[in-house]
Amino acid sequence: MIHLVNLSQCAAAGTAVNVLEKTTIFSACAVLLVTVMEKNNPESAVVFRNVGQRYFPQTRVECHYSLTSAHQWSSRDWIGIFKVGWSSLREYHTYSWSLVPEGYTERSAVDCCSLFQAFYLPRPSTAEYHFVYVDKMGQVCAQSQPFTFCSPKPLDELETLSEERNEEEEGAGDDEDDEELLLVVPRAQLLQSQLEECLREKAQLQQAVQEARQEIEEEWESERDALKEEIEQLRQNLTCKCDALKKMEENLKDVESSQENLNSELSQLKVLTDREKKRNVELERVKEVFKEMFFQLSGQKKLNQEKIKLLEAEREALQSEVRSLQALLEESKREAEGFHRQLGELELHKSHLQMAQLSLQLSAEKRDCASWTLEREALRNVAQRKHLCVT
Repeated sequence: MIHLVNLSQCAAAGTAVNVLEKTTIFSACAVLLVTVMEKNNPESAVVFRNVGQRYFPQTRVECHYSLTSAHQWSSRDWIGIFKVGWSSLREYHTYSWSLVPEGYTERSAVDCCSLFQAFYLPRPSTAEYHFVYVDKMGQVCAQSQPFTFCSPKPLDELETLSEERNEEEEGAGDDEDDEELLLVVPRAQLLQSQLEECLREKAQLQQAVQEARQEIEEEWESERDALKEEIEQLRQNLTCKCDALKKMEENLKDVESSQENLNSELSQLKVLTDREKKRNVELERVKEVFKEMFFQLSGQKKLNQEKIKLLEAEREALQSEVRSLQALLEESKREAEGFHRQLGELELHKSHLQMAQLSLQLSAEKRDCASWTLEREALRNVAQRKHLCVT
């Protein structure tokens, strides 16, 4: 409450009535402006802040404290005013429930304030008290530095401020225009008004910080969504590339399988070639036999005829086998050509070289088959001439 008085009225006895009220207001502000911090354990889950050295029992007392992330707050937590040297939690003088700001999230650091009404405070004395924070389990979490309750000193904390009169006061009369008006304000109330202004500015700053934080969070959310989309696109591209790589590996496996099949066919062809060589050797042996038989025809006409029949049967068998070999050779040639085309589509240099080698081998085999056919025809003509000679 601000009292507007004249200088002529400052010495009146009525001002003494307001001294107690002024000093009472100051006592409430004194608690908030004390800058001495309590010497609590820095690792404590609860820390008392701005604890004064003395309080006035005629006004309410504000208890400021901070909850760290290590403390699990409960609505059953409370703060008591205990006389120094207490031995039981029942020895509290008064208590107040622990309060947290709206929007408090569990296990987060926050600054809090609890109020102790003047009616329940201890009377002025030299006894020392301190704040004690007790959780819902009855465990003491923190204790403040000691303080005392004392009576205020009247007239010690007054401030005099000049005040301009408003338009209504200016029209009140000419007699009062010459008198200077002053505001007799308790220093506590002046500090209280300054403190409230600071608190309003602090609230505005906190709101601005909150808005800036929300804006940053929104920007971060949008950037995060953009990054998510980019990551998803990269993941899709990676998946496509992995699929393409798998297809290439499958194609390579197919090529390797075809190469193995071709090698197997080449091995079979080599076996056939070896068999044909053996047949050629056998044919040479037959030629020698025919030569021997030609020299023995005169004395062994009948025997020779039987042998000739046997040889003819053997020759037909050989011709049939040769035809089979030629069919297998042609089939192997067709398969080799198919493999050559397949390897040509895959553009593998190694396969081209192998097919070229195969083509050379097949050409040599054809030449060998052609020479063997000519020799067989010559042998047939010799045998026919021998037969005509014998008959």
